[in-house]
Amino acid sequence: MTAAGFALFDTAIGRCGIAWRAGFIRGVHLPEASASATRRRMILRYPEVNESTPPPAVQRAIDQIVELLRGEASDLAQIALDMTLVPAFHRRVYELARTIPAGATLSYGEVAARIGSPGAARAVGQALGKNPFAIVVPCHRVLAAGGKPGGFSANGGVSTKLEMLRIEQAQRSLFDGDGELGFDLGLAVETLRAADRSRRTVPFAAQDHAQHLCGARRVDCLSAAAWQGGSCDFRACASPVPRHTRADGSPGLERERSRFTRRWALERQVSSLA
Repeated sequence: MTAAGFALFDTAIGRCGIAWRAGFIRGVHLPEASASATRRRMILRYPEVNESTPPPAVQRAIDQIVELLRGEASDLAQIALDMTLVPAFHRRVYELARTIPAGATLSYGEVAARIGSPGAARAVGQALGKNPFAIVVPCHRVLAAGGKPGGFSANGGVSTKLEMLRIEQAQRSLFDGDGELGFDLGLAVETLRAADRSRRTVPFAAQDHAQHLCGARRVDCLSAAAWQGGSCDFRACASPVPRHTRADGSPGLERERSRFTRRWALERQVSSLA
């Protein structure tokens, strides 16, 4: 068995690098702009070892990573990592991140809270930015507040992060909001309900279906109809209300329609790319 070394291996996102020592993974690195650039990075990062054939335990880890990046179910939680040089706080962050399943995400703040350091979202982001075990420690599954992608230090930046999430089919609900369009679920629901509290023109079955799709969230009946019908045309069910603002200055239905329509259109565009 080779006690220590590094190797390159091909994946669906390009040629990655992996380094090991005494059966433990020392580092996994995402592709650079070219295979030669990835090799140079590995040589600079691990100058004391040579490129060599991976031992069986490392080869199994490689196979699992390749499967995951191919879109197949692959649990990397059992891959043994060498964290002897990893700071204690970083280790806690990495261990928590490894519990996030493929297809799911957490925010930096949620990770901070779960490791017992609420308010340390920035420190969590810095720790993940220095993650030496890319993919095995799935830092790409940790997002900024509001569902924004946040940063990503690997080659390709956020585009690489989003591509990995797409492969894993990580999807956020339409009603979670993505932080880009300023969609406020609570405000939208209350505004639409206040617009016409006396009428419920959408069958309860339609709203129940929408609640199921949105994780049993309470949604407005008009939004439910648009989601179920695959249309943003509110004309059939909207009651007459001021188009832009009411007498008290609060947003009118037309403004909320516009916000919902933009969010819905973005969700359909993302779904078509998945």
